[in-house]
Amino acid sequence: MSRWVFAHLADAHVGAWPRSAAFRGALRESVLKALEVVEERGAEFLLVSGDLFHTPVPDPAEVAPVASALKRLVDRGRRIYVIYGSHDYVAHRTSWLDVLAAAGVFVKVAPEAVRTEGTRWTLPFLVDAPTGARIAGISGRSHGLDREYFRAVDAEAFRAEPGFKVFQFHAAVEDYLPPHLREHIRGIRRADLPAGCDYYAGGHIHYTYTGEGPEGGILVNPGAVFGTSRTDLENAAAGRTHQGVAIVTVEDGVPSVELVDTAPPDAVRLVDVDVSGQSPGEAQEAITRKVQEASAAGGLVYPRLRGELASGSAAEIDLAAIARSVSGSTDTVLWETRDLVGPGAEGPASVDEADVETAGVAALVHASRASGPWLEGAGGERLVRELLRELGVAKADGESRVDYETARIEGARRLLGLRPERGG
Repeated sequence: MSRWVFAHLADAHVGAWPRSAAFRGALRESVLKALEVVEERGAEFLLVSGDLFHTPVPDPAEVAPVASALKRLVDRGRRIYVIYGSHDYVAHRTSWLDVLAAAGVFVKVAPEAVRTEGTRWTLPFLVDAPTGARIAGISGRSHGLDREYFRAVDAEAFRAEPGFKVFQFHAAVEDYLPPHLREHIRGIRRADLPAGCDYYAGGHIHYTYTGEGPEGGILVNPGAVFGTSRTDLENAAAGRTHQGVAIVTVEDGVPSVELVDTAPPDAVRLVDVDVSGQSPGEAQEAITRKVQEASAAGGLVYPRLRGELASGSAAEIDLAAIARSVSGSTDTVLWETRDLVGPGAEGPASVDEADVETAGVAALVHASRASGPWLEGAGGERLVRELLRELGVAKADGESRVDYETARIEGARRLLGLRPERGG
C-alpha cells in the first residue's frame, strides 16, 4: 500500500487590505500558519493555484516573511508548484513570482506566453520525482481571458502519462459556482478541463467548493486563505467557506481531502449599525457603543454603517475618533460607509463593473471597425481588452519614462502579432 500527502492553497492575496496594516497583518499571519500546516502534516509538495500575491509587485515588506517561510519548506525537502492568478500575473513584465521562481523558491508550472486565439497548443507538464506525480496547469488571467486557452489545449500526451496526475487552474468552474455568484461570473465549463486527472487544484473564487473533473477525479477550490473583502469574511464567519489550506492524502492512487482553517475564527469581528433617522451626534454614540462591544474581546473590528440620517451629513460623524476611543489606534477598525447617507440623498446606484467594461469595449470596437477586420466580433473585443490592460500597466518605481513607454509599445506590438522594432 502506498500513501503520501500533498497540500493545496489558493488566493492568499498577500499584500491585500491596502487601507489597514492591521488587516494586512492578519491575512499574512493566516498564510504563514497555512505554510506551517503544510510542514506539520508532512506534505511532499505544495500546490499554489494562483494569487499568492494581491498585485504582481507588492510591498517587499509583505513578501519577505512569506518568501522566507516558503524557502524554509524548500530547504526541508518540500517542493512548491505555482501558477499565476488573475492578480499576480501581468503580461510582459516581471513579478515577484518570477523573482522567487528564479531564486529557486518554487517551480512555475504553467506556460505564460500570450497565445493567438484559436491556436492549438500542447499542454506541458512536469514530474514530481519523489512521488511520481505528473503536474500541469493553466495560469489565470483577469477578465476571463484564459478561457480560450482551455478550449484550445491538447492534453492527450498528459492524459496518457502513467501515475497520479494533477491539474492546476485559476478560473471559475461554472458547473460548481454557488447560486449567488452564477449571474455575476463567467468562467470555464467542467468539460473545458483536461480529462483523466486524479486531482484538479482550483483557485480564483474565494469560496470553497468540491466536485469532479470531466471524467472523475476530485476537483477542489479551497477558498481564500483569509479573504480580501467583507463578503469573504462574512461567508467565512457563517461557515459557508473555509479559510486555509487543503491537505490531500493519496492512498494507492486515490486522493481524499481535509480542509484545514488557518485564519483565527475571531480575528475580525463584523459589526452592522443602522443609524436611520438619527442625527450625526446620535449616530456617533450608537456607532461608538457597538464598536466598543465588538472590540471588548480584542482583535480587529469591521463595522458596516447604513441608513439615512435625519439631519446633517455623514461627514459629521468622526469615525477616526471612535476608533481611537476603543483601541487607541485608527488601524484596527476598518469602516464600510457606502450605505450611509445624509437626509434626502440618493444611495449609490448599483453598477456592475464587468458590464461597464464590456459595454465600453464593445463601443470601442464598433467605433474602430473601419480600421480593420481584426477588430471584428468577439476576437476583436478580446484583443481590445488585452491592449487596454497592457497599455494601462502602471509605471514601476525607478522605471525610466523611456523604458516604460518602450515596454508598453512592445507589449502592444506582440499582442498585435507585429515584429519587435529594431533599435538603430
